[in-house]
Amino acid sequence: MTEPSYLAAIRESYDTVAAEYAASVKSPAELDPLSRNMLAAFAELVRADARGPVADLGCGPGKVTAHLAGLGVDVFGVDLSPRMIELARGEHPGLRFHVGTMTGLELDDRELGGILAYYSTHHTPPGELPLVFAEFRRTLAPGGHLLLSGHAGDGETLRPARAYGGRPVSYASYLLPADRIAGLLDRAGFEVTARVVQRAGGSATRMFATFLARRRG
Repeated sequence: MTEPSYLAAIRESYDTVAAEYAASVKSPAELDPLSRNMLAAFAELVRADARGPVADLGCGPGKVTAHLAGLGVDVFGVDLSPRMIELARGEHPGLRFHVGTMTGLELDDRELGGILAYYSTHHTPPGELPLVFAEFRRTLAPGGHLLLSGHAGDGETLRPARAYGGRPVSYASYLLPADRIAGLLDRAGFEVTARVVQRAGGSATRMFATFLARRRG
């Protein structure tokens, strides 16, 4: 099967900027209080339910993966970029990291107790998000938890030529309204249990939204 061009663009771009991205992206301890507490709530929920391991999808250099592991979560990371996975393995040798794609996870049905998608779905064209969310549902156990966080907006599309230290990139970012994301999750079989939308301000240059959701049985 031919790989969609947007996946190739994401992989190539993040392979290019991996070192600069890893150096510039915040650690979870540096996040704003709401973001830190949403991660903590997710960790508490998946620990309490113990339905299976957690997959950090689009894990990048593994900073949030390691944070969840420090909170007692059985977690592993998956990223499309081989270079990102190489960095994650080097920084966190005690954790598991794999190259893979959210559109075709090499996981069994209902294998996971939780999925973290932390700033990793906004490069997906809106028309492809139902496929991604269906894969989330397939791999989550009934009642399993999803934490999805990322950039939001009024439907605009950004196509930067350079990012992270001026390195060339070819991906796009799709800034969807929070209501649209919530609707897509609902249609994919998720119940949104909490939603936080934070406007641009302070160190945040764009609006972002975080969703806690559960897979319906």
